[in-house]
Amino acid sequence: MQVSDAMTRDVQMVKPNQNITEAAKMMADSDCGVLPVADNEKLVGMITDRDIVVRALAQGKAADTKIDDVMSHAVMYCFEEDELDKVARNMSDLQIRRLPVLNSGKRLVGIVSLGDIALADQTPGGEALHGISGQKPQQTQS
Repeated sequence: MQVSDAMTRDVQMVKPNQNITEAAKMMADSDCGVLPVADNEKLVGMITDRDIVVRALAQGKAADTKIDDVMSHAVMYCFEEDELDKVARNMSDLQIRRLPVLNSGKRLVGIVSLGDIALADQTPGGEALHGISGQKPQQTQS
C-alpha cells in the first residue's frame, strides 16, 4: 500500500509571517494539531499546537508572535508513492507522529499520521491506535 492510499488530503497551510493566534484558530477550526508552513508554495516548516504552547506561551511571547519564530524548521517528509509500511517504520524510528506528503514535484499534497496508518492497518492494534489518535468528542467540565 502506498502513502497516497492512507494520507489525509485536505490540508491547510500557513505562512511564516502569520502569527501564532491565526495558526491556533486554524487548528481549532480544523480540529488538528499541526499545520504545514509554506513560503511561495514551498514547504519550509511545521507548526504544532505544542510549538505554540512550549516555544511561545511558556516563554512569555505575545499572541502576535510570528509563526517563523516558533515553528520547526527542519521538516521530515515522505512522497505519496512511498510504501506505507516503510514510512511507518521511519516514523517509528524517528518518533514522529505526522509527516507531510509531497508529490514528485515536491508540492505538498497531504499529511500522513499515525491515525491514518492505523486506519489502514486492519489488525486490532491498528484499530486501537486509530481510536486513540483519532478525533475526540468535545469534553466539558462540570
